[in-house]
Amino acid sequence: QVQLVESGGGLVQPGGSLRLSCAASGSIRSINDMNWYRQAPGNERELVATITRAGSTNYADSVKGRFTISRDNAKNTVYLQMNTLKPEDTAVYYCNADIARRFFGFNNYWGQGTQVTVSS
Repeated sequence: QVQLVESGGGLVQPGGSLRLSCAASGSIRSINDMNWYRQAPGNERELVATITRAGSTNYADSVKGRFTISRDNAKNTVYLQMNTLKPEDTAVYYCNADIARRFFGFNNYWGQGTQVTVSS
């Protein structure tokens, strides 16, 4: 079994910062792309940031220059540093990754989500 467990969400004032973490656990052979998505009430889930195993990154236009995705391959963990947060960043943030279990091919996995609320 493979699990993705997010942490680090919470309530923050506009202009503040939060750092999300997502740790993958289980019988993991390899992890390719790791992603952060978010979903606000009434909206579709949207891709926020992606990082490849080699460290290449991509961001949604709405978060460029404010959010930074990074990963620690030795710890099977991905991070999302969120700075200059805005009320419109309020959403449930989900970790997502392409993971190969031992003796198996790659499958896509989701975490349970962590709430980020930006409000004064």
